[in-house]
Amino acid sequence: SLTVSSTKLIECSTNSFSPESVRLVDGAGLCSGRVEVKSNQSWASVCEADFDRQDAEVVCRDVGCGAPAALQGGLYGEGEGQTWDKEFQCKGNESLLLDCDTSDRENNTCLPGNAVGLTCSEPDDVRLVGGGSRCAGGVEWYDQGEWRIVGAEDWDQRDVAAVVCRQLGCVSTVSVPPGNTTRGFRVSCSGSESSLRGCRRMYDLRPGLTVICSDLLVQPDIFLTDPMGGVFRGHQGPEMFRGYNFTITCSTQPQYPGGSFLLKFTGSNRTQTQPAVNHSAVFLFPAADDSHQGNYRCVYDNYVFSHNFSSESELLSLTITASPLPAFIIRHVVVLLILLTTITTSYLYYKPTRRQKRVNRVSSMDLYVNAMEMVSLSSRAEAGPGEERAAQGTE
Repeated sequence: SLTVSSTKLIECSTNSFSPESVRLVDGAGLCSGRVEVKSNQSWASVCEADFDRQDAEVVCRDVGCGAPAALQGGLYGEGEGQTWDKEFQCKGNESLLLDCDTSDRENNTCLPGNAVGLTCSEPDDVRLVGGGSRCAGGVEWYDQGEWRIVGAEDWDQRDVAAVVCRQLGCVSTVSVPPGNTTRGFRVSCSGSESSLRGCRRMYDLRPGLTVICSDLLVQPDIFLTDPMGGVFRGHQGPEMFRGYNFTITCSTQPQYPGGSFLLKFTGSNRTQTQPAVNHSAVFLFPAADDSHQGNYRCVYDNYVFSHNFSSESELLSLTITASPLPAFIIRHVVVLLILLTTITTSYLYYKPTRRQKRVNRVSSMDLYVNAMEMVSLSSRAEAGPGEERAAQGTE
């Protein structure tokens, strides 16, 4: 019993998270409200005349928040208790408000509307490290100017983990692996707190806590590439001509090796799956038709930390339309443009002799005839029966 009581005494005396000495009340959260100081087991408001920016910096640090954002008397009401009877003389670098010097107030009155209201910034003071994701890893808390490892009792680990995942916006806890050999200061939570600032901190050491939250994987990307190399994303997606090829690419940030991509087509049970190679997968569609119109989504799956995780991309909308010209005519136009560009370029940059002009005219005509024959053959090979008859009619 002696050991137990001495441990409790240590916990109380080393608790530097100080709701016992200062607090912010009636605000929107833990980092805003009316400044109150504990005096003789009761809480007292602080008069605005006795408080300045340096005092505010210490209070924000004392309650585990970021730098002061607003300081205004009467902003969060007057409170029902007494008024603090000292004036703080903080330098601004103290860790705790009660570490600051104080002096007697010049007068014993504090006019209504002058109780100090303080808003501190919300710091990014909790992180998970070593897990390859902001939602997995060892828990660290930024405390008194440095990142400190967080530990917890075995029976309290899942409650602390739930608070950490909630504070980081990672939805819910998946697992709490065994703690590492490095020890950190102990945190105790009920599990309902919005952040670790609402939990108790004790500086007796426990094995460092590791947490894995459900939102482990970053959101993958999805985009479509058309035959001309155009890239399209999002709901305002591309319009593809019937008969033309396109590709849909799924990719994710380099986070964990392996995994696979599932390409889902909404409105049907049609899916395609490919392994992730260099964190991406390419799905080829040789010829677009009306059945390809709709919404697509990439789902990235990976088995990490002995659990299956998945993350979905945004939707990509695809519309299929009729081509304004038959495909074989478009191919003819493309070839003619290439020929004209080649011939024009050769005459601009090279002045031939009379004999070379005659040879060039013959060579250019041969090139044109050969190109048209290749286009005709490719048209008959690739076009459907109706399109092939149209191609033969034009020739």
